[in-house]
Amino acid sequence: GRIVIKSPLPPGNMTTLYESPDRFVKTYFSEYPGFYDTMDAGFKDEHGYVCVMSRDDDVINVAGHRLSTSAIEEAVLEHNDVIDCAVIGVPDDLKGEVPLALFVGNAQSTRSEEQIVLELREVVRQIIGPVAAFRLAAQVPALPRTRSGKTPRKTLSDLARSKQVVIPGTVEDPSVYPAIKEALQRLGYATNAPDPE
Repeated sequence: GRIVIKSPLPPGNMTTLYESPDRFVKTYFSEYPGFYDTMDAGFKDEHGYVCVMSRDDDVINVAGHRLSTSAIEEAVLEHNDVIDCAVIGVPDDLKGEVPLALFVGNAQSTRSEEQIVLELREVVRQIIGPVAAFRLAAQVPALPRTRSGKTPRKTLSDLARSKQVVIPGTVEDPSVYPAIKEALQRLGYATNAPDPE
């Protein structure tokens, strides 16, 4: 389940986000009032130790199969024309959720986006298997990254679901979101999404 820490937090723990105290409270304390949301998933073992398994947004449920978005990303990155990617889960009427890849193409590539997407479907099928039900992918100019190099997948997932996205203060280049929104809309997602703020 989701790992949360009961308030008050110990001295020396994060107390705010730089120049954004309201966002700090909204991001980390609004979903579970009275608790700090680590946004990690894990379990407590028989000795009382908490085992962190992954970021909570790193696992998607495809027709009852729990799949790692990181594993699908690694498969997508096997393609020579892909230099970066992020995989999120998007709603599907039949399977509950299916993976959707946003990828940055190699600037020297001569292949069209459509060709790359067809090849990515085959690559993921070979590496992960047909259980991944991978068929959705779109090319974007860039992906959001935090200063520590992480992809804020929750913002991408919320955008695909037409939810209001509050860009974390740690994202280095917030200007990448409009192109991502357009790519998602080409695939039939983010149709009523407000612009990320």
